[in-house]
Amino acid sequence: MTTSLKSGSKPGRGRPRAFDPEAGLAVGQRMFHAAGYDAVGLSALTTELGITPPSFYTAFGSKAAFFQRVLERYANTELALADILLPHRPASEALADLLERAARTYAHDPERTGCLVLEAARGHSECESAVLARQVAERRRAQIRAFVAKTHPRRADAATDYVATVMSGLSGSAREGMSAARLVKVAKAAGVGLAALLG
Repeated sequence: MTTSLKSGSKPGRGRPRAFDPEAGLAVGQRMFHAAGYDAVGLSALTTELGITPPSFYTAFGSKAAFFQRVLERYANTELALADILLPHRPASEALADLLERAARTYAHDPERTGCLVLEAARGHSECESAVLARQVAERRRAQIRAFVAKTHPRRADAATDYVATVMSGLSGSAREGMSAARLVKVAKAAGVGLAALLG
């Protein structure tokens, strides 16, 4: 592991450099995406972050709270909806773009395939990590629904369900090893169907 979590100027003798929480979230995102929430223990996290468990709790509160922040970070950096669902774009064009970007994103890293949020959301209904992931997923669906409703209010629910279902399928197929090229073909075909749905 070469990621440095330290920041700031050179400290004085005997004083450690400050821990960088944002860098810590990036490391956690990589770990959770590669192995899943349950497989990443606190000991592995703190070792990788280079801090003690008490320092981890001080910085993040708990493993679940840390995971929640990781999910939010992922949602705001990977396939950020604010960068895709732009007001001037036709709904069918923007959503087709979202699907194609998802296809490429979900398959680009062989150690982190699929969507961190959607794959975590597949967990047991009472699993804390799954509950947290579903909350993030639902907020993203609400953003898509609101975007579509501006121009196609009667079809917003159906279009949102369509997009959510296709993205879930793309994520699951990426986890199973489907290549980016094949996923993009699926996404393009789904985009045609979406255009027909929106009329």
